[in-house]
Amino acid sequence: MNVCALVPACNEAATIGDVVRGLQPHVAWIVVVDDGSNDGTGGRARAAGATVLRHARMMGKGAAVRTGLSTILPLDYSHVLFIDGDLQHDPAEAPVLIEAARAGLADFVIGERAFRRDQMPASRYYTNTISSWVISAFFARARVRDAQSGYRLVATDLLRRLRLSGRRYEIETEMLIKLARRGARIGRVRISTRYGVSVSKLRPVRDTTRTCFLAVRYRFFPERFQ
Repeated sequence: MNVCALVPACNEAATIGDVVRGLQPHVAWIVVVDDGSNDGTGGRARAAGATVLRHARMMGKGAAVRTGLSTILPLDYSHVLFIDGDLQHDPAEAPVLIEAARAGLADFVIGERAFRRDQMPASRYYTNTISSWVISAFFARARVRDAQSGYRLVATDLLRRLRLSGRRYEIETEMLIKLARRGARIGRVRISTRYGVSVSKLRPVRDTTRTCFLAVRYRFFPERFQ
């Protein structure tokens, strides 16, 4: 396995260096896409050892992911490890996802958070649990408890067959639905999540509603959203 990490980041100067340094023992290359940050995120990522691609203005997480993939996929990497730049996911847990793929259990591994009402904001708890159930049961047709997790590992052979269009947080759901429709072997591993490390930019109700509406498009109008 030859794994490249892709980290979309917007105004994550306080945490991006730790994310990059935490990933370095586990992956061959780290690409950070600086999505129009104005706090020096790109500079700190570069100083920590990442290759940095930059958007001149904020375009959204999905756009940052697609920019990163356009650079990575023409190269000879076997898998892409996706992780957010806000340190809510622990980069030290990357081997958990990588070893699941190495063991041949899956070519798409999702790091699933434990949704506990007493350990996360109420709005995020309910939107995550409800939306994951809906997306899993009706759109992906695969058992997934954390459909919107940003911590995931995907084989590049699968990613090269996708045409992704998501611009914001719906990119995770789009990827899940389209890969499930193509018969991807989906694996799930438990990961920890640290709330309160940084302020989340996700607006739970608005962004989850948008994601669910777009899930209908991805599932039932595939000729337009391949």
